[in-house]
Amino acid sequence: MKLAFFDDFKLGVVKGDSIVDVSAVVQDIPHTGPGDLISGLIARFDAYRGKIEAASAGAGVALSGVRIRPPLPKPGNIVCMAVNYMENGTLAKPAPLNAFHKAPTAIIGPNDTMVLPDVPATIFEGEAEMAVVIGKRATSVPASRAMDHIFGYINFIDGSARGLPPPGNVFFQMKSRDTFAPIGPYLVTKDEIADPQKVPIKLWVNGELKQDFNTDDMAHSIARCIEWVSSIHTLEPGDILATGTNHRGLSSFMDGDVVELETQGLGKLRFNIRDELKRTWLRETRLDRQQKSLEGPTRQVSGKYAKDA
Repeated sequence: MKLAFFDDFKLGVVKGDSIVDVSAVVQDIPHTGPGDLISGLIARFDAYRGKIEAASAGAGVALSGVRIRPPLPKPGNIVCMAVNYMENGTLAKPAPLNAFHKAPTAIIGPNDTMVLPDVPATIFEGEAEMAVVIGKRATSVPASRAMDHIFGYINFIDGSARGLPPPGNVFFQMKSRDTFAPIGPYLVTKDEIADPQKVPIKLWVNGELKQDFNTDDMAHSIARCIEWVSSIHTLEPGDILATGTNHRGLSSFMDGDVVELETQGLGKLRFNIRDELKRTWLRETRLDRQQKSLEGPTRQVSGKYAKDA
């Protein structure tokens, strides 16, 4: 099942090129807004699935005629795994398990805009990721049972403002900025993804393929990530656990860019980039630079904070 919010955050089920409004059957779930409505539904999904399936048999409207909203407008937790890919086998060994939080206010949805702030970042990037959505409370869950705690999956972008001073003061100011977590277009229940450890992920910038990798390159499996994160703090229904990225295709995001992310089975997430400062970078990927024996991100070419400006 593909769940989505649309227009004024009506809940719908996506079927092909149409969406069916099922808001009426979930209105009795206690909620104050769409954020706790979807988390409440996830926590009670076994009781509501049949009602939603019945309601979704009705007539729908064309997806092209509605505004799709973020499927999880305000998750309680957004946990992102750090350096969780083997970079196509180029790493000698897996990096130690590590993660960080992003603020829920970073969430935006399809066709929304990631805004690059006026800060002296060396580069702005967005990492293509498949994210897990938690289905039931997870506290110190062993890997052997971790997959039972998954509700579904979403496309996820981990936006980054890299290289901000002072050195070592990294993740919070790099990752948690408003609009730095595009998600969607749909929340796909786990039964639709046969093997989440073997799923292709692609990201395009202005139609040019930049990231192209598979979740089978993960250093630490989804089950191991849930085990580790839930040993540190409890995960609740509707929480997001982003599983990391293969960094080799990362490239600069700039004003006017149109970015598209597609994880097989999860739909295509499209969003825009805006930078009031109109800064520019070279279009090199990290792999391009590695092949030239160059280190670090590509340089800023023009605009505020460019060293040669």
